Amino acid sequence: MIDNQSFGYGAQVNVERGNIVFHKPIDYILESQMSDVAAVSAGNNYEVGQMIVEAMSKVGRKGVVTLEVGKSSENNLYVVEGMQFDRGYISPYFVTDSEKMTVEFENCKGVLKIAALKAIGFGERKSQYLDDIAILTGATVIREEVVLSLDKAESKVLGHAAKVVLTKEVTTIVGNGSSQDVVNKSFSDPKLYRGLPQSTTFFSNWCVHCNDLTFSTLWYYSLVVMVVEHEYEKEKLNERIAKLSGGVAVIQVSFD
Repeated sequence: MIDNQSFGYGAQVNVERGNIVFHKPIDYILESQMSDVAAVSAGNNYEVGQMIVEAMSKVGRKGVVTLEVGKSSENNLYVVEGMQFDRGYISPYFVTDSEKMTVEFENCKGVLKIAALKAIGFGERKSQYLDDIAILTGATVIREEVVLSLDKAESKVLGHAAKVVLTKEVTTIVGNGSSQDVVNKSFSDPKLYRGLPQSTTFFSNWCVHCNDLTFSTLWYYSLVVMVVEHEYEKEKLNERIAKLSGGVAVIQVSFD
């Protein structure tokens, strides 16, 4: 996986395995040079290099680019809802791919497969980030204040994702778009706005009528940023906006 912040660090890309290994930083890459740098990083594959640059332009600075082996005879690029955060699995015993040392769940069926990781942030900030993940996946956050404990939780509290990948340091969630109804309902829930200025909660009544996850959520958060007085709060809200807005670009590479 690759993100724009890491792109300035010379990278070696093994497209077949979806690996990108970062090396020493380079001082600066001009926009016109990015395609060449990406192509060289992808083993002199200029088509893939151009797709990496295009993917970065679509998902933005905080977005994520993943590489997969394609099932068709052509290379493909598409952008889906998703986010990435700096928390990985808490134990290597959860690893499903021992060669890449990653946990990868995709199209899980039958027995529930799990991997434990630490939540991002601390205190109130942690609760806000958990709410954002719940919005993306259509899940329910288990917390005492809603009289819900882990031992009493049912399967309906689980969310949905097309794919989840964990490394030792990073977790990436790729959404599947199935949670839109849950998302729309969540905007009428005051718990969604925990820790945000009370003077802005009236926007939630407007947001509930929005049909687009990214537009409604980010429009609300942007309005909140305008009325927040403390720079630290603005910084953290902008960070949440970036994580929800960046999305995940998926490049499927053919080897036919």
